Amino acid sequence: MVPPRGRRCGQDGSGSLRCPLMTTPPYQQYPQGVSDKSKVVAGILQILLGGFGVGRFYIGDTKTGVIQLVVTLVTCGLGSIWGLIDGILILVNGGVDAQGRPLRD
Repeated sequence: MVPPRGRRCGQDGSGSLRCPLMTTPPYQQYPQGVSDKSKVVAGILQILLGGFGVGRFYIGDTKTGVIQLVVTLVTCGLGSIWGLIDGILILVNGGVDAQGRPLRD
């Protein structure tokens, strides 16, 4: 619901937020059931910075991203191999975002 003219989000008097949350710009629509996150971007981020879990953070999988970060730190960098392999698998097989929707090509 969009607030009446002259008011901004959260200023409806009741203190509640009455503006829609947006994850995709209104001018760019993806097919129903497909994520707004790209598997190519997620895969490249995971290959380059997978030891820090960046590709997983990008798609919204924060739990796995944090685990990858901790494993890399605990193993003095050897755990980054997991991120490299994970990035390759994302590029080859695709994946899903935090809402369970398949990543777009």
